[in-house]
Amino acid sequence: MKEIFSTLASAAAVGESVALGILTRVSGSSPQKSGAKAVFHADGKITGTLGGGCLEAEAQRLALNALKTGKPEIFELVLDHDFGWDDGLICGGKVFGVIIPNAQSIGENFWSELAMRDVKKTWGVKSDFTLARVEGMTLPATAPTINSPSDWLYAETITPPCALWIAGSGHIAQAVAPLALQLDFAVSIFDDRLELANHDIFPRDVSLHVGHWEKILNVSFAVIPTFGLIVTRGHKHDALVLETWIHRPFQFLGMIGSARKARTITEHFVKEKIATAEEVARVACPVGIKIGSESVPEIAVSIMAQYIEKRAEL
Repeated sequence: MKEIFSTLASAAAVGESVALGILTRVSGSSPQKSGAKAVFHADGKITGTLGGGCLEAEAQRLALNALKTGKPEIFELVLDHDFGWDDGLICGGKVFGVIIPNAQSIGENFWSELAMRDVKKTWGVKSDFTLARVEGMTLPATAPTINSPSDWLYAETITPPCALWIAGSGHIAQAVAPLALQLDFAVSIFDDRLELANHDIFPRDVSLHVGHWEKILNVSFAVIPTFGLIVTRGHKHDALVLETWIHRPFQFLGMIGSARKARTITEHFVKEKIATAEEVARVACPVGIKIGSESVPEIAVSIMAQYIEKRAEL
């Protein structure tokens, strides 16, 4: 989502004419959900996706035509054998969408503010195809569009991304952090090693908390949903972090390790009354979805797959 808004802001900054495509509604099975977006450039480049294949090709055809004529388009496509057999889009559903030519013309500030995602903001496409902010209204996450054809063709509320706190800055954290950023998490690294927890190793968009564990583990939670991942340099430090984080209000908390490690920590925490068996049971250890991962990149993928799944449950 941020990529779409940032692309539109960049286009506005340089005066590039682009068209914005949005799936406003989906009925039945389809490759993308309502709210999927793509920016269509005059040179054929596409940022984002409406679903790929013949669906995207048709949307691109409409978008390039809209850029030539300056006229917006509304489309309705049935994803059946006749339309999508050659490209594999035989989902059987129906998609509804809108193409807005010269979407950059509303201005760089409009799109930059949406890309920032610092607070909840609602915006949309009016029935006359103009783009605008929807003041004084927040749409529920379960109903991202306004079902009022007389007023709006589409609207949605942009919320800040969920946070991912990663304890540790070693090879697993270094693989997970950039992937999590791409997957729309706001990433923070916690470690006591300045030689690893720095922006020479981690992307600039990653927030760094470096210092004594007792201090950095107790930083204030934001109001956004926060997930935790413990991947420090060893079992001792993992347990040290877990002693604090197990009592913090994470939406989901995972820790690297084996089933044997999980049993050992459970027995120790319960015996020493650090946490109850129920509290320890809520920690996913070993963390990650079982995909037969062996390499560090594969482990990072397995971990983030689980966090995407848990985020979708919110």
